[in-house]
Amino acid sequence: MADTLSALRSLMASHTPPLDALVVPSEDYHQSEYVSARDKRRAFVSGFTGSAGLALVTKDEALLWTDGRYFLQAEKQLSKQWRLMRMGEDPSVDQWISLCLPQESAIGIDFWCISVETAQKWKTLFAKKQQSLVPTTTNLVDEVWKDQPQPQFNLVTVHPLKFSGRSVSDKLKDLRDYLKKEKARGIIITTLDEVVWLYNVRGGDVSYSPVVHAFALVTTKSAFFYVDERKLSSEVKSYMEENNIIVKEYSAVSSDVALLGSNKLMSATETQSNGTHETEDDSHKIWVDPRCCYSLYSKLNPEQVLLQQSPLALPKSLKNSVEMDGLKNAHIRDGAAIVQYFAWLDKQMQEIYGASGYFKESESQNSTKQSDVKLTEVSVSEKLAEFRAAKEHFRGLSFPTISSVGPNGAVIHYEPEAKTCAELDPNSMYLCDSGAQYLDGTTDITRTVHFGKPTEHEKKCFTAVLKGHFALGNARFPNGTTGHALDVLARVPLWSYGLDYRHGTGHGIGSYLNVHEGPHSISFRPGLSVPLQASMTVTDEPGYYEDGKFGIRLENVLIIKESATQFNFANKGYLEFEHITWAPYQTKLIDASLLLPEEIKWVNSYHAKCREILAPYLDESEKAWLNQATEPIAA
Repeated sequence: MADTLSALRSLMASHTPPLDALVVPSEDYHQSEYVSARDKRRAFVSGFTGSAGLALVTKDEALLWTDGRYFLQAEKQLSKQWRLMRMGEDPSVDQWISLCLPQESAIGIDFWCISVETAQKWKTLFAKKQQSLVPTTTNLVDEVWKDQPQPQFNLVTVHPLKFSGRSVSDKLKDLRDYLKKEKARGIIITTLDEVVWLYNVRGGDVSYSPVVHAFALVTTKSAFFYVDERKLSSEVKSYMEENNIIVKEYSAVSSDVALLGSNKLMSATETQSNGTHETEDDSHKIWVDPRCCYSLYSKLNPEQVLLQQSPLALPKSLKNSVEMDGLKNAHIRDGAAIVQYFAWLDKQMQEIYGASGYFKESESQNSTKQSDVKLTEVSVSEKLAEFRAAKEHFRGLSFPTISSVGPNGAVIHYEPEAKTCAELDPNSMYLCDSGAQYLDGTTDITRTVHFGKPTEHEKKCFTAVLKGHFALGNARFPNGTTGHALDVLARVPLWSYGLDYRHGTGHGIGSYLNVHEGPHSISFRPGLSVPLQASMTVTDEPGYYEDGKFGIRLENVLIIKESATQFNFANKGYLEFEHITWAPYQTKLIDASLLLPEEIKWVNSYHAKCREILAPYLDESEKAWLNQATEPIAA
């Protein structure tokens, strides 16, 4: 790590102009949350492997910013050369630069890896001290990363209508209607999930997300797909041709954006038919999402840019009936895998560790193991993956499984590694947050269990999390309500004890796409404040984490739908949630004396549905386990 920092500082000093600081973001050219191995530059430089964060290297300091999900992980992974900056507690990176670096400092960054929104914000702040944001001539991290992984090479596949529910032509028509409404002659699409959603294709360029490293440009007359053409089979090439999508090399997007800006980007058909566009198009805008990389934006005249959220973000989040049915079916199969996993793990914990098990409440019966077999956080998560892999339409996991025992559960986005992970402990809490990619839907579920005797404090905390989970998941609210407005519902039961958690409460879920999908969310951060709408998906996942001891989180995926309320104040229309995740909550961890009658009724009703829905996917022993796991709680 010291050699890396030294090498970077040498390149910073020899850069034209010399750099006082270098920003190394987590994102790739597409501002992705999850990136390919080759694009994990921040992780390489800092040693911190969490999905969110930003590194800053100055002449004599190295700082790492990350959010509350990763504070504990960063503390463990960062060397003494690095200083952890806690988002929400310490000054933000741009504030720190403005405050701590000298006048006229040059701050370098790869303009492909920073969004328009962020670059503009930083430039405004830096200008107060005549500081400048400088595009690096190359990516300096790539220069010093000698064993940088090679680019991913995976074939693109067509996502058929039976799973997508809408044709490319329909999506393009709607997109062009948006362009015409805003008097825009074209749009630059850079986020990977929007590109593949629009063209109904999927890929494997990023682990856990079925996306393709590609850009799209769409005009009122043409559609372009920028991708490594070696990834396209003859079938996919024919599909593109049939849908009037022009395929070009990935690297051509930069020059084509410049052509788009000067109104000279045309398909071969357009060139043959009229040579040039009508002059009335000259005043039309180019639509750019604020998340677009600054490198492409800089090819345009800022005055011609319509800088606002992509018109694809909202339609992608509003699931059509085919996607909705697919998501529901995927979650049923996934729920069966979860039940199979916990039934298997319950038996293993009893046989190997002498644990009292999922249902009984006592300390481990034996101080010594009953077998030479060792269960670790990684080995059990691999078993869960096996159960999922046996299900129809399975295509992989949707994120690295968070399989965490005891104190590791307090590391909110903990990712176990085979060499260092913990062994399962019958006397500790076990948190498992996992998900899968199926052709018909993406899943994400968290359950927290204990195979021994939980303490009264652990039960009280678990029950408070469950009450918040119930309060949010069963809320009714008027149209126009944001997730930010609802977030408090999940926290109030914890607040009553003086407890809380450092992460948002819900995110959208893609349809065989990214496990985290916007533009909406349920969070204490105001964010974009996009109102929740019918046909969106969102997770409900409150938690509580006690550093060095345990973590608790419960998570279901919900669908937002219209609610038949008794009244309809101001004719707003009201919405409610429908749970589509099916797996029991461990009743041993519930202190029923803390639940209201309607909460007990809901848990019992939910468990009865779990039995009914999942039974056809289980064998007799698994059904028996599920029946016991879903026995009604006494009021």
